[in-house]
Amino acid sequence: MKPKIILLVEDNPSDVDLTRRALDRSHIANELVVAEDGKIAVDYLASAAELPALVLLDLNLPKVPGLEVLRRIRSAAATRRLPVVILTSSDEQVDRARGYDLGVNSYIRKPVDFQQFVDAIASLGLYWLVLNEPPPNL
Repeated sequence: MKPKIILLVEDNPSDVDLTRRALDRSHIANELVVAEDGKIAVDYLASAAELPALVLLDLNLPKVPGLEVLRRIRSAAATRRLPVVILTSSDEQVDRARGYDLGVNSYIRKPVDFQQFVDAIASLGLYWLVLNEPPPNL
């Protein structure tokens, strides 16, 4: 069985590297597909042969902002049930409220400390990739 794909929508190369290292350290061996901006993410999801099991979405993205990416994910029949976790440094209540209004499954602020980030990624991976029952493909 092929490992489930994680789509990381992140424009900061340091945060991409940090996420890769946290996934490795957490023994999460899923394929990581990186979209460096919102347009790449939207295009990827529109044309993917296999949808990811999980989308990790930053908010501050070039070309198409993260909340607009989320709105487009939720408005398309093929992706509206896709698990999306906002993973951002934003502590703005308006961002969190808007994310939930648009149907995000979870909102996680990126911890500054690397070990806390690893712990957050490990918990996220365990829940969304192992414990969670995904929606049926009807």
